[in-house]
Amino acid sequence: MSVRIRFAEPERDAAGILAVYAPYIEKTEITFETEVPALAEFTRRVAGISAGFPYLVLEIDGELAGYAYAHRQAERAAYAWNAELSIYLAEGWRGRGMGAPLYRLLEALLAMQGYVNLYGVITASNRTSIAMHERLGYRQIGLHEKTGWKFDQWHDAAWLHKRVGAGVPGPVLTPDALDGAQVGRAIAAAQREIEEKLKM
Repeated sequence: MSVRIRFAEPERDAAGILAVYAPYIEKTEITFETEVPALAEFTRRVAGISAGFPYLVLEIDGELAGYAYAHRQAERAAYAWNAELSIYLAEGWRGRGMGAPLYRLLEALLAMQGYVNLYGVITASNRTSIAMHERLGYRQIGLHEKTGWKFDQWHDAAWLHKRVGAGVPGPVLTPDALDGAQVGRAIAAAQREIEEKLKM
């Protein structure tokens, strides 16, 4: 199988990304979003995030099989080195070990940018995602009890944290300011790892 990871292009990819995301909105409490956004709005969302953070799409044999991205964790200036991460895989590609390599790549790119603190905010019932985060070195730092109302019930949200930097932080770079060769090597390594997973 042919595996390709690349940065999302909003106009080209928003419809495919939204097709992966919509079932999570409509059928699960994994996201607390309750209505599928209009494509134009979602395209603007992808573009806005992509300006400052990695927004990765995973293609397998040309099919958009999943995506991962980060965004600002909080707005105050002192939080500028924090990022919140998300990952979604298309229904036919879940449970095949592809999430962790894609997520590690996202982490590596954020570290290259200068981010220090990475956060995952996960619906507490999503034990699979929490377990993946823990395997990747995240530590649960809190639980917001009964914080999201969806499908006629309250849901808890677990907060997980991982530090990828130390000391006095430097400037945060935009994705397009990163060293292209370094980024290319990181992407190639993640692609190879996913290819190996698909052979199993």
